[in-house]
Amino acid sequence: MAANENWPTEIRLKRDRRSLHVRFDDGAEFDLPAEYLRVLSPSAEVQGHSPEQRQTVAGKVDVTIAAVDPVGNYAVRLTFSDRHDSGLFSWTYLRKLGTERDALWAGYLGDLEAKGLSRAPAARGKGL
Repeated sequence: MAANENWPTEIRLKRDRRSLHVRFDDGAEFDLPAEYLRVLSPSAEVQGHSPEQRQTVAGKVDVTIAAVDPVGNYAVRLTFSDRHDSGLFSWTYLRKLGTERDALWAGYLGDLEAKGLSRAPAARGKGL
């Protein structure tokens, strides 16, 4: 980790599993909602291998965080209630998600609208 990067001093899953609290050594702290973390997962499934391949993940308003597992000294792996677990959330990325939350969330909501997608889960067929 570079000298100008901040180290997390606390990473705590809230009791309702709907958000992750992250505090950094400079005193900055953020409550990051599960839906926000899920739709902006750093995984290749969401981010792709280039900006053109990035996916807009819809229907995750009800997702929760099932597990938080450390990965070395640089990241955590979050497992979500929809079983997505392939993204490694580095300290740098968690910090970015906290400090740029308003802009990133607005961008996500704009992408949903532009693609005619919803935060709500897709309706399931009846009688199946």
